[in-house]
Amino acid sequence: MAGPYKGRCFCGAIEFEVSGEPAAMGYCHCTDCAEWAGAPINSFSLWPQGSVSVTSGADNIGTYNKTENSFRKFCKSCGGHVFSDHPGMSLTDVYPNVVPDLTHAPTLHVFYGEKTVSVQDGLPKFKDLPSEFGGSGETLPD
Repeated sequence: MAGPYKGRCFCGAIEFEVSGEPAAMGYCHCTDCAEWAGAPINSFSLWPQGSVSVTSGADNIGTYNKTENSFRKFCKSCGGHVFSDHPGMSLTDVYPNVVPDLTHAPTLHVFYGEKTVSVQDGLPKFKDLPSEFGGSGETLPD
């Protein structure tokens, strides 16, 4: 899974590439992601910083950060979400749905303690984050 994979915003004004190997892929149930995505679950693929390069439309990228944990990037034209920087983890979250050729292979759920929808898929459900990502590492049942 080395890529590069080409991604874009909803209208195509922003195009980017992501390459290398993701650190993790999964589903986030935190309140911030749910409100940002307008959905109960947000899919993610976390990549080491530097794995994402904007190939066109950099001047059209807006940034919003409610907290210092996540700098959410979106298109100023269509509002489409493209990726989020997580400086504390040195990772960039690339939303799999905006990268057509990337196969989303989720291995975990995070912030399941904040879930509004239960998912019974056999994947580990972390109350917050795995310990290697700065969380408690505590898991919850399906």
